[in-house]
Amino acid sequence: MVELITVLIWGSTWIAIKFQLGHVDPMVSVIYRFGLASAVLFVFCKALGLSLKFSLKEHLFMALLGVCLFSINYWLIYQAEIYLTSGIAAVVFSSLVFFNIANNALFRGVAVNPKTLIGALVGIFGICLIYMREISSFSLADQGVKGLILALSSVMLGSLGNITSARNTKAQIPVIQANAFGMAYGTLSLVAVALCMGKTFDFSFSLPYIGSLVFLSLFGSIVAFGTYLTLTGTMGADKASYAITVVPVVALIISTFAEGYVWTIPALAGLGFVLAGNIIVLARKPA
Repeated sequence: MVELITVLIWGSTWIAIKFQLGHVDPMVSVIYRFGLASAVLFVFCKALGLSLKFSLKEHLFMALLGVCLFSINYWLIYQAEIYLTSGIAAVVFSSLVFFNIANNALFRGVAVNPKTLIGALVGIFGICLIYMREISSFSLADQGVKGLILALSSVMLGSLGNITSARNTKAQIPVIQANAFGMAYGTLSLVAVALCMGKTFDFSFSLPYIGSLVFLSLFGSIVAFGTYLTLTGTMGADKASYAITVVPVVALIISTFAEGYVWTIPALAGLGFVLAGNIIVLARKPA
């Protein structure tokens, strides 16, 4: 159920993000998104009487979580989409599961689960089938390489954030408080970058911009990251990140009704592979 909530919300954020682009600089929109989410989480913690006292070491790891997962990585993926189609970006971003498997083994000494690896390969193959037309037209000429490097850098940072979250959960740092501080630190780090780059802090008072900002902050950030990072603590970062491969499929289903996306035979076959990979990753061992 928790995984389903994560996938459904993040699958719908692709539509919401479109309303964030235009008048306001993407970096500034990310600042508004996680700044608002952090403020709401702190109010929530205060209302429930949740402890906000942590050691310096715990604050350092929450800051690392914020920098990796709630700031720079989002800006990088926004920048990557300037040079890449959304389909290529989705395929690259779904490689998060492989980064998590590798980083889990490297930083936490977690053995590679063959079932998770096989399921991930099946799922990524399905994503590639879904976006086959965009992949076939992709070229490393012009700015394609730049976009690919930006996207992979975003995925790498996001993976390190996943591993940090799993570490924080194991160290008994509650997900809600960790996200509140992490989003705050991530926002502050991005504000510093924005000021150094001379970004203008504009704002759009249009209903689509404000509505999408509220949705992305409350649901795309607070709820989805809360459920997802809970999964990384209980299932492990490798299995939890498999949800990312399902997100583009949900986004396309929503696009079918909202934007008239037409499914092709390869795309339908790809959907089958994604679901098969999901079954392989999440299936319990027989008794």
